[in-house]
Amino acid sequence: MVNERTATRPSVDIPRLSHWLDRHDLPGGDGDLEVELISGGSQNLLYGLRSGAARLVLRAAPQHATTEQAAGMMREYRLVRALADTDVPHARARAATDDPAVLGSPFYVMDHIDGWSPTQGWAEPFATDLTTRAGLAVELVDGIARLSRVDWQARSLQGFGRPEGFHERQVDRWLSFLAAYRFRELPGLDVAADWLRGHRPRTYRPGIMHGDYQFANVMYAHDAPARLAAIVDWEMATVGDPLLDLGWALIAWPPEGDDMRHSRYLDLAGMPPRDDLLEHYATVSGRPVDDIDYYVVLARFKLAIVLEKTVARGKASVKGTDDPYAAAFDGIVLELLRKAAELSRSTNLK
Repeated sequence: MVNERTATRPSVDIPRLSHWLDRHDLPGGDGDLEVELISGGSQNLLYGLRSGAARLVLRAAPQHATTEQAAGMMREYRLVRALADTDVPHARARAATDDPAVLGSPFYVMDHIDGWSPTQGWAEPFATDLTTRAGLAVELVDGIARLSRVDWQARSLQGFGRPEGFHERQVDRWLSFLAAYRFRELPGLDVAADWLRGHRPRTYRPGIMHGDYQFANVMYAHDAPARLAAIVDWEMATVGDPLLDLGWALIAWPPEGDDMRHSRYLDLAGMPPRDDLLEHYATVSGRPVDDIDYYVVLARFKLAIVLEKTVARGKASVKGTDDPYAAAFDGIVLELLRKAAELSRSTNLK
């Protein structure tokens, strides 16, 4: 039986996919395969696969993927495979191919995670019992603390990133990125950039970092107490400084970030203060968090520059092709840079 659900999804040759699954001893290889698009567009595509009671997820590069996008998909698979048998919550990777003859672009298949995401609304009891939300934050930080402990060299991730000179190239790399589309003055940008150049961390131990770590990229198990079910969306992962993941997670965290209205996409009521999360991260990871302000400033600086590209594209677009995110990101960019500059001026880092 072949059941192609969701008519609007990009075309998938299900018999061909079923044959590929069979060659890898995965469910769905007997032809009893249902495929449903979960999300997709110009970025990566995500499909749910079902065969009887078995469920898997297929993550693919977009149709007509560029060479860079195709390589990125296989790079992501390499990272997720390297996490096998670690205590980092993730969806187990099962098999992958970069042969376009199967689906038209590289893809990999992983286990399905039965969980929920806060970006889709608070699940019960977290929606009504604010005391349970503290556990969500602790679990969020716990995930990257565990990730930072993984021995990336023992996991054959040499060459996966460029840990040498990681901090020395951050500011100029992102300013160069911005220069390609900058169209306006950005208050706070130069203040943050100058401060970051002069306050690089005193110690640095390379490790695996997710690269876009936030509530939007994790899933939780159902019911309380909170338990992190999986970290997802690894396309930005690299070997660098794992503490930047912590700074990224704390971009708008209370109490220092309480006045950030544009940058918060979740109600953080009930969440513990930043200092409690720093203590937990330090205990689990074994890494010092004394320089956390540097990482928060860098995270705000970097994210602002990334989002400004969408704002610039929206400003340059002709009527009828406006990016719906451009207007929303406008306020976020300015707020991130304002807060990056404020924190750099107020911190006691030497």
